[in-house]
Amino acid sequence: MNFDASAQDSVYAACSNAIAAAGRERESLFLARLALLLFEQVGDEQRCKQAIDAALRELPMPSLSA
Repeated sequence: MNFDASAQDSVYAACSNAIAAAGRERESLFLARLALLLFEQVGDEQRCKQAIDAALRELPMPSLSA
């Protein structure tokens, strides 16, 4: 199931707001917990590992202009 652009923007905004609410000191912990909860929803170890690989491979470098 893929999100349309509007849903993707909405989920991205919700995730960004939650990361900000977690704070810099708990950001990594929040993201790891979120990933685990989402992996449980997917329920397929191989698909989850493929998503991890894709996320790391497609991770952009931080930009000062962003």
